[in-house]
Amino acid sequence: MSSRPMTFTEHARREQIIECTIDLVSTKGYRGTSLSAIAERAGISKAAVLYHFSSKENLAQAALEHVFRQFGDYVRERVESQPDARAAVTAYVRAMIGYQSAHRRHVRLITEVLLDDQDGTKLKAPGSHDAGGRWQTLAGLLADGQRAGQLREFDTRAIALAIGGAIDGVVSHWLAHPELDLDAAADELERFVLAAIA
Repeated sequence: MSSRPMTFTEHARREQIIECTIDLVSTKGYRGTSLSAIAERAGISKAAVLYHFSSKENLAQAALEHVFRQFGDYVRERVESQPDARAAVTAYVRAMIGYQSAHRRHVRLITEVLLDDQDGTKLKAPGSHDAGGRWQTLAGLLADGQRAGQLREFDTRAIALAIGGAIDGVVSHWLAHPELDLDAAADELERFVLAAIA
């Protein structure tokens, strides 16, 4: 597309294509989703999809950015409403688990787009799962808590990465074993995090 501002109709069409992409990738996988299938789901031609997104890879990236933006907004709203850094850290953990619990198809899209296409076990680019400065945001909350005297001294980057890994581990297990009580797991994770940082 040209660099001119999008019309309301073009913006709405892009959003529709992205939502159809999320639906299909979350159920059929990245490799199992074609531009033709996305176009059919959206009720438009493949050419119309390519007008807005020049390739499947560009469309997948746009869908990923859309999901990360919504995810980030959800977490940020819950964290910023907290009275202190300690409460903000526990709100972060709860929000990370809560969003993924309520948006399973978004989690599937993230894993499908970021993981290796061949066997789904290797990241395409190391660190790419941390899009949007995820660990930096959490490290900032931890540093705020240290400055306020609410948290012990520790390496904020290492602890932020460890907390993120724990959240990812719980959610990954839940995706494979949906019978896991995610609310109970979030309770345990909150206690685990507070024991590590208080």
